[in-house]
Amino acid sequence: MTIPELNSLDRPAFVDAVGSVFEQSPWVANRAWLARPFADVDALHAAMKTEVERATFAEKLALLKAHPDLGSRAKLAKASAEEQAGAGLNNLSPGELDRLGRLNSAYRSRFGFPFLLAVRGSSMADILRQLQARLNSPPEDEFREALNQVYRIARFRLETLVA
Repeated sequence: MTIPELNSLDRPAFVDAVGSVFEQSPWVANRAWLARPFADVDALHAAMKTEVERATFAEKLALLKAHPDLGSRAKLAKASAEEQAGAGLNNLSPGELDRLGRLNSAYRSRFGFPFLLAVRGSSMADILRQLQARLNSPPEDEFREALNQVYRIARFRLETLVA
């Protein structure tokens, strides 16, 4: 889909087209629709990011919690499954899966949401290194970093969806 095509859509069609960019959170696209017309993907991404920044703490937390754990064997949204497969997280050895699971659990216990990382271009070693390092972050810093990772994920997804 092109930016002019997105700009021409009514609200339900717009949300249907880009509502999946923020994991299980079509409210972001629903609110961003009001900022049309968008000049380009950068403007669309900025409008969506602005709506997240304007959201309540509870909405932001729900957005973070909507993401799956990395390496999860649970049913994933199509975009999440493709992103994780691209980083090799669908082919982990039992040892890697166990280590990632333990780190994910420790992270979720400490912060109350899953570890979030835009995995495009990352190796398993990169992911484990970042997860281990970020476990030591102060909660308020990690909340901000998690949102920044969600913005990166959304940007990658928009680049895939919008020509």
